[in-house]
Amino acid sequence: MFKDKIIALGVTGGIAAYKTATLCSMLCKAGAHVHVLMTENATKFVTPLTFATLSRNPVTVSLFDNKDWKPGHVALADVANLFVVAPATANFIAKYTCGIADDALTTFAATFNGKTIIAPAMNPKMWSHVACQQNISTLLSRDVIIAGPASGHVACGTDGTGRMIEPEEIFSIIKETL
Repeated sequence: MFKDKIIALGVTGGIAAYKTATLCSMLCKAGAHVHVLMTENATKFVTPLTFATLSRNPVTVSLFDNKDWKPGHVALADVANLFVVAPATANFIAKYTCGIADDALTTFAATFNGKTIIAPAMNPKMWSHVACQQNISTLLSRDVIIAGPASGHVACGTDGTGRMIEPEEIFSIIKETL
């Protein structure tokens, strides 16, 4: 099922980014070709080297890192079978909903027209905020698959809905989607 599938894996700047390394490893072990795009803030939680080692592919953080002649985000958008963002912060969700393309990840998102899964992860107050809920509603109307979030204790010390679902759950949703 995953053999020869190309998955663009977006990682945004939230503490749940460490869980995405497990997801990346699971996808690669299943035979997928994983290409990771990280926001600058994501690199504060997990290094690009972690994802480069797990995926065996270069990691894109900046639009200006690409040494090829092709714009990397466009080239990947042309061949990727699936786009997954885990964790998807409130910031990414807002930019994605509005079509803002101001970094490598959001620029890729603006060029990709295939199946997309996002796994929200944020403070429960952010998740329940009317703006975030309107953005989620808009993305659902565009057939974006929203994977989570889960309820429980979040890193900032509060309880509520906003935790990223576990990598195994995201993997199952990816498997169903492919």
